[in-house]
Amino acid sequence: MNTILNFMKRNYKIILVIACISVTLFAFKMNAPKATDPEKDKLLLELLTFVIEKGHYSPATIDDAFSKGIYKDYIEALDPSKRFFLQSDIDEFSKFELQLDDQLLNKDLSFFNLTYDRLMKRMKESTAIYKDVLNKPFDYNIDESFNIDYEKAPYPKNAAELNDKWRKQIKLSTLSSLIDKQKLEEDKKKNDEKYTIKSFDVLEKETRESSGKSLDEYFGFIKDLDRNDWFSVYINSITARFDPHTNYFAAEEKERFDVSISGKLEGIGARLQKKNDLTEISELISGGPAWRGKQLEAGDLIMKVAQGNTEAVDVVGMRLDDVVKKIKGPKGSEVRLTVKKVDGTIKVISIIRDIVEIEETYAKSSIVNKNGLKYGVIYLPKFYIDFENTDGRDAGKDIAIEVDRLKKAGVNGIVLDVRDDGGGSLSTVVDIAGLFIEQGPIVQIKSAGRKKEVLYDRDKKIEWDGPLVIMVNSFSASASEILAAAIQDYKRGIIIGSKQTYGKGTVQNVIDLNQFVRSSSVGDLGAIKTTTQKFYRINGGSTQLEGVRSDVVMPDRYAYLKMGERDVDNAMPWDKIDQAEYSVWDKNANFNKAITNSKNRISANSQFQLIEENAKWIDSRSEENVYSLNIDKFKIAQSEIEEKAKKYKPISDYKNALTFTSLPYETDAMNKDVSLKEKRERWHEALSKDIYVEEALNVLDDLQSKTVSKNSLPLKIKKDKLAKS
Repeated sequence: MNTILNFMKRNYKIILVIACISVTLFAFKMNAPKATDPEKDKLLLELLTFVIEKGHYSPATIDDAFSKGIYKDYIEALDPSKRFFLQSDIDEFSKFELQLDDQLLNKDLSFFNLTYDRLMKRMKESTAIYKDVLNKPFDYNIDESFNIDYEKAPYPKNAAELNDKWRKQIKLSTLSSLIDKQKLEEDKKKNDEKYTIKSFDVLEKETRESSGKSLDEYFGFIKDLDRNDWFSVYINSITARFDPHTNYFAAEEKERFDVSISGKLEGIGARLQKKNDLTEISELISGGPAWRGKQLEAGDLIMKVAQGNTEAVDVVGMRLDDVVKKIKGPKGSEVRLTVKKVDGTIKVISIIRDIVEIEETYAKSSIVNKNGLKYGVIYLPKFYIDFENTDGRDAGKDIAIEVDRLKKAGVNGIVLDVRDDGGGSLSTVVDIAGLFIEQGPIVQIKSAGRKKEVLYDRDKKIEWDGPLVIMVNSFSASASEILAAAIQDYKRGIIIGSKQTYGKGTVQNVIDLNQFVRSSSVGDLGAIKTTTQKFYRINGGSTQLEGVRSDVVMPDRYAYLKMGERDVDNAMPWDKIDQAEYSVWDKNANFNKAITNSKNRISANSQFQLIEENAKWIDSRSEENVYSLNIDKFKIAQSEIEEKAKKYKPISDYKNALTFTSLPYETDAMNKDVSLKEKRERWHEALSKDIYVEEALNVLDDLQSKTVSKNSLPLKIKKDKLAKS
């Protein structure tokens, strides 16, 4: 989940703290060690603990309790389903349970080395186990069962128990697949009387072969991980003890994070995936150089990579990350790919790298007509920003543009959808909230030992003063929660969605660790993302743990599952500070009435009632962990589940009878870009099946005044002058 970040180069108070850290580290790290893995690992431990302790909002005490937390998180991360380690391994590891704090301070790697070596050994043994299990048919007539509650399950006592666990785990997977295949065969026979149904033995063999391929791919991925990858797991078990959002980024992870927050990269514009020892093109990014060239296509396999006129390098069997490194590169440079096409031919394709914008990252809008009025729906997937280019795209500018476009289209209300939006840039939140109010505070920020800071919208212009609804759900987090909280506190718009949002009320800094050492011999040390501040609503309350509670709660299928910050181990506590000075919006006489009307509609709506009932059923199903491996009993149990599930099928079949369309500028672009056209059509189709969007539009109906606002004020695009988040 993306987090609110204050990059230190824009946060001058933090810079002063980090500058002091830098001087201290330079003092005893000028002669950096040679780039042997153990020495680099020790340096990383030293840097991480020092930087976190000096920069964290509320650093944890490194003691035995801290050690126990590291131990628990790390062992669970290495073997979450308890199918690698034996109880004897755990007994050996547990001797270190209260020593990891001391090992951390002493830069002692003995526990990591022990667990890493043992994991590699057990994984190699497991490869032989699953291949042996799948080498012979399963007997599905035996009356046995398997419990998938791995958290409560014991570790296998010996090799025999481990083998049996693998057998049952695989058997459950193949049994489910076998029954699906049998149903598929029956359906084929119904549609074609001449069709010959495959025998049980043939289908049983097919399921084992399919399971074998899946496990081969899984272990192929595991094989691609090196010691540094596993050490990152260990480091993040340490950082998680400070809070859930403090973590370490290895060099490649930091690069991926930068791409996710900016929505752009320099390369060819293709998504890659591992396929055994080969690298496959899984998707071309619309508008990218590979897409424009029309020579590369999904399904192509990359055999070799060459930079310009240099000799091609064979990438078969190479780690996916290493293949990506060779293909990516600066704008204007050439890369030549030797690919095996879908039709089996071999072709060399030359591509000139360029800036690639990941379109799914960016805001988009749609128009819908309802009851003689026109409404706009804006979807914001994340609060993105380009940290390196102030003229680049950011969510604040783009939402301002979308609002202006919708105004010119003559809309009578706007829905801003931040469902599943995990956050991003803090400055863009202030810019977006400022589009809907005259001026005033948007969010309060508190650093450890410092007075609170208030971030304001200081522009008196209002881009949209008409009816406004903000849609949220339990995965709306961080920056999304700041926006929803500000709009709610001002009573500027109505917040509708899940009972409460995710509940992340902390701010992180991403700190490049390479700046602390003068020698480059250790290689790229990566970065640390650490919690440096907490943010608060303008009413003084924190969104930490509690999130933002919707004005109108709509039943949610996953409402009873534990998925919020409050359900995360070691989350920081909720607290409250003094409220900021602000004036509540007083230009909507129908505000309370609209909320009451919506609540009444939802309580009387049979579809929402069905969703609520389904949510309770899903919650009850989450407690059922034991599955029979007897085919007859499994079929009976599955039939009962499917029969019950039929009752909830109308949820997915629902249509709201509304038609959503793109604005004219985008319609023109869609005519030139088939991929964009397909994406927008899928989005519009999803909106036409979305009961939550339908209710949001009903609320806009209720918010209408007799005289519709003309919203004739000029477009306001704020400068990115605040801390990046």
